[in-house]
Amino acid sequence: MMEIAQREFVYLWYYFTIQLDQILPYWALGILIGSTISVFGKNRIHSLLTWIQDKRLGALGVIPASALGIASPLCMYGTIPIAASFSQKGVRDDWLAAFMMSSVLLNPQLLMYSAVLGKTALVVRLISCFVCGAVAGLCVRFFFNGKSFFNFSGFAEQANRDTDPNLAIRLLKNIWRNVRVTGPYFLVGIALTALFQRYVPQEAVAWVFGGFGESGGRKGFGILMAAALGVPLYACGGGTIPLLLDWMNKGMGMGSAAAFMITGPATKITNLGALKIVLGARHFSCYLVFTLCFAFVTGAIVDVLV
Repeated sequence: MMEIAQREFVYLWYYFTIQLDQILPYWALGILIGSTISVFGKNRIHSLLTWIQDKRLGALGVIPASALGIASPLCMYGTIPIAASFSQKGVRDDWLAAFMMSSVLLNPQLLMYSAVLGKTALVVRLISCFVCGAVAGLCVRFFFNGKSFFNFSGFAEQANRDTDPNLAIRLLKNIWRNVRVTGPYFLVGIALTALFQRYVPQEAVAWVFGGFGESGGRKGFGILMAAALGVPLYACGGGTIPLLLDWMNKGMGMGSAAAFMITGPATKITNLGALKIVLGARHFSCYLVFTLCFAFVTGAIVDVLV
């Protein structure tokens, strides 16, 4: 019995170290890029959204708003107070919806992590998250025109923690905060991936998440499964990258991966908790329906095009 346990430990440790060696450089580079943007570019990125409100872009304003949401390094609990301050300055709700939606789905750090999944997955994630933000903004513009969509009462912009007068120390402190926050999820994700690699057959992953094949029904089932599993499995972007990499290597279709990359961060429990406060029950339900529908449609389109 002891020999079996030792052998299994050796196998799991082998899978763990393989994943760690493969993903660690992307995680470290993502931390560095995210912290650099947070320390030196965050205020500039956020001030741009206030600046473009004077350009009278109308519906087209959702395009820069969605792009700025992706560029913002803040989590949702940091984004909401920023959005509240934008709202007080007169930024439209549709632009705020685009900014917040894309910010939920992607940030510079997670974008760098995703590079390990390959060029195709990286481009799919970037484009789908950008389009999701823009479409969310357009939905708010055309379906809730003239009505208040958000309730930011009680939210105030958080104090900036990157205040050390020494820029190098300021950057190092931000890097250390990011390591402390994302590191445990990163290691748990790799550990779960090692378990999947050891005990879940490749055929099972390919069957559940298979991409476009002879059966359109099977393809749709794979996308639905990926979208559904994104809800309970997603705890942190960095933690799910190892899982996604393993699933894709075992036959997960790109459309299923795209659906997972939408529903995962959009339904992350901490993000839902924050959004429920500012949306209210009715608008929160609209958000969930929109997320699931967009994820499925995106997955289906990606499976056809890629």
